[in-house]
Amino acid sequence: MSSELQPEGGWILAAEPRLRPPPPSERGLFFRSVTKASRLLGRKELPHLFPMFHINRRLFWPWLIFASRLFPGGRLKARDREKIILRTGWNCRSRYEWGQHLEIGLGVGLTDEDILRVARGPAQAQDERERALLQACDDMVCDQVISAATWTALAAHFKEPLLIEITILIGHYQMIAGLLNSSGIALEPPIEQVLQDFHRRISSR
Repeated sequence: MSSELQPEGGWILAAEPRLRPPPPSERGLFFRSVTKASRLLGRKELPHLFPMFHINRRLFWPWLIFASRLFPGGRLKARDREKIILRTGWNCRSRYEWGQHLEIGLGVGLTDEDILRVARGPAQAQDERERALLQACDDMVCDQVISAATWTALAAHFKEPLLIEITILIGHYQMIAGLLNSSGIALEPPIEQVLQDFHRRISSR
């Protein structure tokens, strides 16, 4: 596999899962209704993240409401949102986050070339706008702050409410990547297939 298909240091992969998604029979009636609703959004299977997080129900439901204001209810364009999440997942070495949002990104119109640019980083960005978004991800994950230069570059393309949303989006998916990496949950087979298909397309070039 080409080295550019995984971040420096490789993906963080647990030797075995530390937390396992409970089976459907143990998820509660209301949560099972959310599972059924996911099929209306084109997902045959609810991502493992949700039932795993639902182990702590007190945190899960407030988080779900908050997270829904970023995705799918955010104000950023879907392609920008997915580039940000993909770059954050890449920087956090979260294979689960990368795989899930590779599939979502392709669904909102990202091409293989777009995704490769995200993996390669700001230096390979298509334009100044994309470069600023990717650099903001790198700044936040590496230094916990968006640098003055990057903020100025972002402000040339986004108004203040979206600057806040970009910052929160990066921080949120950095948090989720930490949970995913620590829990050790694996990608669902259909998403794993999408990821492997992407790898094959890139490797065959």
